[in-house]
Amino acid sequence: MKASRLAAAAMLATAITLPAALPSAASPSDRPEPPGLAKQDTLRWSTPKDFRIGTAVAGGGHHTSQPYPAPFFNDQQYREVLGSEFSSVSAENQMKWEFIHPERNRYRFAEMDAIVEFAQKHGQVVRGHTLLWHSQNPEWLEEGDFSDQELRTILKDHIMTVVGRYAGQIQQWDVANEIFDSEGNLRTEENIWIRELGPGIVADAFRWAHQADPEAKLFFNDYGVEANNAKSDAYYELIKDYLAKGVPVHGFAVQGHLSIRYGFPAGMEANLQRFDDLGLETAVTEIDVRMDLPNGAEPTAAQLEKQASYYQRALDACLGVEDCNSFTIWGFVDKYSWVPVFFEGQGAATVMWNDYTRKPAYYALQESLVKATPGGEHRWEHHPAYRH
Repeated sequence: MKASRLAAAAMLATAITLPAALPSAASPSDRPEPPGLAKQDTLRWSTPKDFRIGTAVAGGGHHTSQPYPAPFFNDQQYREVLGSEFSSVSAENQMKWEFIHPERNRYRFAEMDAIVEFAQKHGQVVRGHTLLWHSQNPEWLEEGDFSDQELRTILKDHIMTVVGRYAGQIQQWDVANEIFDSEGNLRTEENIWIRELGPGIVADAFRWAHQADPEAKLFFNDYGVEANNAKSDAYYELIKDYLAKGVPVHGFAVQGHLSIRYGFPAGMEANLQRFDDLGLETAVTEIDVRMDLPNGAEPTAAQLEKQASYYQRALDACLGVEDCNSFTIWGFVDKYSWVPVFFEGQGAATVMWNDYTRKPAYYALQESLVKATPGGEHRWEHHPAYRH
């Protein structure tokens, strides 16, 4: 076993102790606001006031099966870009049940503690992801023989423990993730919580999360809800009902896992706006834009242009809605993207190449961010990234 993996293994042996060999984040490029003109040429510097540009932090999940050590802990350049480019971070996998709660009576907090510490050092907010989901649950939970009361207690204890640990340190929580199928039906078979405890458990999850951290904004989160369709309609009706009953729901988030083989979701801004009209915050939480690359082909200029357009149109839709104040890309560099692992023959879904150089999609995001600020059109013409 390589030394780096031995170090990682030692770190994982405890739920709260961080490895002594954790890479330092003290270099100038890690500062929240690096001095001089250079700071103007990042996404976070280009972002309007009170708007957050974010990314997922690579680790856990598919990364454990890949031929590289955990990116966040072992790739110093990754950490430098993470700190300089983004004002919000989301754990890609490190807060999902199978990772953070691997045994019934044991939690694994070391990785998430490190992410929160990194975010605080770099002036970033944190999104929590996720508390109630049908996927990436540990075997002890999915295959356990629990009574309804035991299962209810397990969920409540998990939410109170995890949300409570990070109370005051998490800006937004994806409380319930992907609870509807594409037809707008509750996942009554796939989702252990809904199947065993009934639909009312979802409202309870929001209540418990609010009890554990009254300051955090609590969200529904799903894919395939960018447009006005059966699935987003189901959320709209459920949230209206919850709000009428006083359930503490504060936001609705569209993930945005897109592909250029399909058209861009029609009416995305209007769809976000109708949730905004309910008094909710909205967010884009997991966006990437994949493309077909059969037999290891390189992206064409046309593919890159279309990808950039999709990223920009999604960001513009969010910026066009008053309380859509968070836009998170699901990873920023291709070499650590989940897409090629789960979508055979597809990839290049992020805004940076493997060597961290920027794609057209990066500059498309940067342009929209700059233009969204007061005097942005003029400011963009004098921006370091401006191209005639």
